[in-house]
Amino acid sequence: MYFAVLVILLHCPSLKAQDDVITINKVELTAPSLKVKNGMSIELTCIVDISKSTSFQMQHAFLFYKDDSLLHNTTSEQNRTRYKISPARFADSGSYKCTVEANRKTKSSNDLDVRVEGLSQPKLTALKREVTEGEVVTLRCEVPEEKPPFIFLFRKLLPNQQFQKKSKQELKENFASVEFPVEEGDRILRFQCTAKVTSAVYSETSEPSNMTIVTVVEPFSHPKLTSKSPWNITEGDRIDIVCTTILVRKYELEILIQKDSRILNSTRGQSSVTYSTIATVEHNGNYTCKVELGRVSKTTSMNIVVAELFAKPILTPSLTDLDENARLSLWCHINGSPKANFSIIKRPPENGILLKTFSNFTIRAQVNDTGSYVCRAEIKGIIKESNPVQITVYAPVSEPVLSVASPSTEMVLGDTLLLRCQSMSGTPPINYTLFRENRLIHTITVFNNTYAEFRDRQTKLNNRREYRCEASNRHSNAKRSSYKMNITVIAPVRNVSFGSLPYGEVEDGGEINFLCVVGEGSLPINFRIFKQNDQKPLFNESRMETRLHWQKKTFHKQDAGKYFCDASNRVTEPMRSNLLTVKVILASWQKGFIALFVLAVIAITASGFWWYWRKKEKGKHPSMEMSGSTAATNSTSEKLPSGPNHYTEFYPGSGYIEDENPVKPTDENKDSGENRHSSQSPASGRRTY
Repeated sequence: MYFAVLVILLHCPSLKAQDDVITINKVELTAPSLKVKNGMSIELTCIVDISKSTSFQMQHAFLFYKDDSLLHNTTSEQNRTRYKISPARFADSGSYKCTVEANRKTKSSNDLDVRVEGLSQPKLTALKREVTEGEVVTLRCEVPEEKPPFIFLFRKLLPNQQFQKKSKQELKENFASVEFPVEEGDRILRFQCTAKVTSAVYSETSEPSNMTIVTVVEPFSHPKLTSKSPWNITEGDRIDIVCTTILVRKYELEILIQKDSRILNSTRGQSSVTYSTIATVEHNGNYTCKVELGRVSKTTSMNIVVAELFAKPILTPSLTDLDENARLSLWCHINGSPKANFSIIKRPPENGILLKTFSNFTIRAQVNDTGSYVCRAEIKGIIKESNPVQITVYAPVSEPVLSVASPSTEMVLGDTLLLRCQSMSGTPPINYTLFRENRLIHTITVFNNTYAEFRDRQTKLNNRREYRCEASNRHSNAKRSSYKMNITVIAPVRNVSFGSLPYGEVEDGGEINFLCVVGEGSLPINFRIFKQNDQKPLFNESRMETRLHWQKKTFHKQDAGKYFCDASNRVTEPMRSNLLTVKVILASWQKGFIALFVLAVIAITASGFWWYWRKKEKGKHPSMEMSGSTAATNSTSEKLPSGPNHYTEFYPGSGYIEDENPVKPTDENKDSGENRHSSQSPASGRRTY
């Protein structure tokens, strides 16, 4: 009885487990809309369908995921639950799913793609609402409750619906800051910004931010440029130009007056600057006043017109290029011929050398009188100079010297000859002309006291070439010519060929003639003949000709091999020829001896063969005779006086046949034997057989 109760108690838990069996049929995630405006709500509902073995209450674990990351979890006995995201932002766009866990079983819904459209309006703030010209405006654009990355676009609004823009990318923060410089003329600045965010699928751009206004304060007024000079300014009058500005606060600004790119006067920390001078025609032009403070600068301009008191003087020379010791005259005058103080000045030096305080000047020109001359005129304290006149006094050129750059007057054919021509005296520029065989090669102009360098390539073989050079300048004397120079042109050795007679073959003990020929090369030429792999030449000699003939009296078998020659002259390293293979063949008497020996061997061999053949034929004849009847054999034997001696005269070895085959003659074939005996030739025997 107790055993039965124990079995029942042990069986009860398993019965309970069988009663609590469930299965999750389906998990579904829904939303009212898959597209949600930015700032609205995303409402997600997770519904689970569970089958149970019995009716009982149980807890469900609902887990909400976004892009496979756990977003929210809750527990409920209901078969559904809701999760709300409010307000929805762009970063909330993504793929959602719901997972339900119940009684150690798990099941997930399908993915639900939700898109949040739009982006929050950014907020723009300025670090300072009032700035001074030359400063910068620092702006900060922020997109609250949104997540990076962002691309912020800042705009500085300008008149006529134009704008300046700057962009900045921010990967970690939801704000960005930029700076805009305050430029001249800016008074009220307006700024806006937008933000752009991009996902893997799409991008969104926000609406423009709030308008931010920044006021600009001028640190100083626009400069004013005035002239205290008379309305009609003439050379000799005093010019006073004044530039002023008004400072809003005390600043370390800088004021300057400039004409073109030249600064005439400047001051720092003051509100005005003045430029004063005695007017000349060079002071005609546009004057600018510029006020600078940091990045800010303001300018104003005015034009000054100065009337000419007298024209620039003119210096006239008798000649600009003249010979040494020639007469040089200079005249200085002014158009309209006003009364003035004249002076004639020579440069260099830069300040000039005063030659005469008068309107004309005459000298006997020397080389050191070469230079630049000006005429200076003065009226009422106004000094003007003429345009400079360049005077060049030419000394005649001396006889030029022609030389070569190399220490030798020998040149290799194909090389470039470097010649130098120089006159030791004479005023440059000097023209140097090179002649070869009275043919003009080239002309070089030298502008200083140095030589002219000519290059002439030696392309033709000519044992001697004659050169000279000429020198001339603008002196009236004739050209000067150098002494003639002879240049020896040496051709390097080229195209070396090697041969023999007889060619390639020589009888043993015979003589051979080697021939080494040079296609081109200046004499003398050194010839050498080598056997291949031998260091010592067989022949070595210098010749005043382009070919070498060398005879070797006796040439033996051990001399066979490959031969070559090389040739060189004083400008060429030894140049090798082709390889010549020389073979040694038998001499004529050796060939005759061998021929006689061969003929003797052939004769002996033929005689032996003939003897052997005759012996073989005679051996066959008795056998043929015995192939007839026995009677015929006996008849033959009776007629011969002696059988063995008789047959030996015609058939060697017949005695051997009689000994081996003894046949007795009979009367019946006696006549037939006589007939056969009458035809003793081997041929008749063959016919009998």
